[in-house]
Amino acid sequence: MDVFGLTLVLPLQAIYAEKLGASPLQATMLVSVFAVCQLVASPLLGSWSDRIGRKSVLIFSQLGAIVGYLAMASASSIWMLYLARVIQGTTAGNLSIAQAYIADNSEAKDRAKSFAIIGIAFGIGFFIGPALTGMLVRYGLAAPIFVAALMSALSLVCTLLLLPGEVSVRSAQSDVALPGGKRLSVFEWRVYLQYFERPVLRAMLIQFLFFAMCFSVFMSGFSLYAERRYVYDGHPFTPREIGYLFAFSGFLGLILQGGMIGRLVKRFGERGLVLSGFVSLVIGFSILAGTDTLAGLVISTSISTYGNAVVRPTLSSLISQSAARHEQGTVIGLTQSLQSVAQIVAPFLAGLLLERHMLWQWGAMAAIASLLGLMMAPLGSQKAVSAAQVVATDAH
Repeated sequence: MDVFGLTLVLPLQAIYAEKLGASPLQATMLVSVFAVCQLVASPLLGSWSDRIGRKSVLIFSQLGAIVGYLAMASASSIWMLYLARVIQGTTAGNLSIAQAYIADNSEAKDRAKSFAIIGIAFGIGFFIGPALTGMLVRYGLAAPIFVAALMSALSLVCTLLLLPGEVSVRSAQSDVALPGGKRLSVFEWRVYLQYFERPVLRAMLIQFLFFAMCFSVFMSGFSLYAERRYVYDGHPFTPREIGYLFAFSGFLGLILQGGMIGRLVKRFGERGLVLSGFVSLVIGFSILAGTDTLAGLVISTSISTYGNAVVRPTLSSLISQSAARHEQGTVIGLTQSLQSVAQIVAPFLAGLLLERHMLWQWGAMAAIASLLGLMMAPLGSQKAVSAAQVVATDAH
């Protein structure tokens, strides 16, 4: 339900901000404000949950989401929208805390299966949420946001009634391999620098950063881009059409992540999939930059959806495999922090281009970020990854 709330708002946030008088840059910077607050607050929430228990902090996070959505739906100015995003970013910890709860209450042999359920929930959410937005916007742009608040409220009720009471948090030793990632505070970034001293891991982390950049450029600016570039039934794209397009992408991603990824990995290997994913992203975003037809948009979306669906899980897997077991939580936390950095920088750049009506350049920026990620691939070859795995095993 938390995922539904997120994906309900995703297709319309920038256009909603425009209706309140925001410029394209101010609209895309809503993503950056959220990411800054999350980058600062997420490690603090994680530390807090270690001390007082996961359930209490999860409740706090869900309350923050409800208040943020209600503030957003009731906003009468862009500054109220910014306040709503600050509230949501500062309390954003639902997923990471839920992951920590799963790690605390499941055996190691069952943990992968438990985390797969979260992945499936995301896939379903990114399919149903935007589709529901497409249907709800006929009642006003605020309608999907109120429904997102309702979803968060239902999630809170489930936490209160169905989740067992506070349990003792495991020793810090179990934290180190937490699949959800052990994020350090912004004041501890020097610890992260040691991982950039390893050539193979550094190449893959930079690759992940470029992937996060292209994805953040797309997600923060696509609604404004589509509104200015595409026409359906005689009128520019609205959150209705954008919601349906996101639902189409979510459906394709759900098919890929629901079973095809595992078969593709067995056949082509993780490194091969990462390469094919980056190639698909370059092609998909290049088509997006150059087309103003609906057919071109659908083709672009299909190709880039494949790229996103295969790059994220396989590259994350390769990164985690290149670290020793006792480092994996921190390394995964590092990728989450790199993603936050991308979500801070990319929306700013996207907003600058869209504000100047540089539409094809916006698409080209996403394609270039993907190309830079592809160019890092030779530095993280499968042979080097295998060597890193041996080193990581020996270190453990």
